[in-house]
Amino acid sequence: MDLKLHNFFRSSTSTRVRAALNIKGLPFEYVPYVLRDGETRTPEYLGRNRQGLVPTLERGDGVNLTQSLAIIEWLEEVQPEPALLPKDIDDRAWVRSLAYMVACEIHPLNNLRVLFRLRDQFGADEEAQKKWFTHWVSLTFDAFEAELVGAGQSGTCCLGDTPTLADICLYAQVWNNKRFGIPVETWPAIERIFKHLDAIPAFADAAPPKQPDAAQAQPDRRVT
Repeated sequence: MDLKLHNFFRSSTSTRVRAALNIKGLPFEYVPYVLRDGETRTPEYLGRNRQGLVPTLERGDGVNLTQSLAIIEWLEEVQPEPALLPKDIDDRAWVRSLAYMVACEIHPLNNLRVLFRLRDQFGADEEAQKKWFTHWVSLTFDAFEAELVGAGQSGTCCLGDTPTLADICLYAQVWNNKRFGIPVETWPAIERIFKHLDAIPAFADAAPPKQPDAAQAQPDRRVT
């Protein structure tokens, strides 16, 4: 497949798709954007993604796929192996529930647009933004950790020893947490899984510091 990934190195949603593409063994052209400079708000990009968000996966036939989980589900259908969703329907529902805890409960409250709004409309300084971000991460990570421990299904990964959609979302979120100094060791099961994933090339190569636009980026001041 001829694929271009329009993305930003620090974006956790972009990290998810990079990891999925790597796991599937699908090569892609890396197209970087600087979100703070409004590069995803140009008419050209909005023609590709009407929300002006990253990531966008552009296919060789000109079709653009948006929203990270929808992209990953599409990849799962066109490239079934290695699978990111287990065959057992109950396991599949559980993996999705873990993934959605990150993608639907943490990310919508802590993405760049929300942090900009907190700063611009409510005068939230850097410390206030950190408290906001940390609160929503901790609320969900406490439940995520309890789910991992209580269900007793995790091994080196969230479900057994094979990476799934849940691991992809978790891995990307832990990297995002690092920007705000949130210690992963607060959650031992999450920490154990993250360290294992970070030793897998498909995940490590998707990490923000490994991306070509990371070296040229300004120091991360969050939203100031």
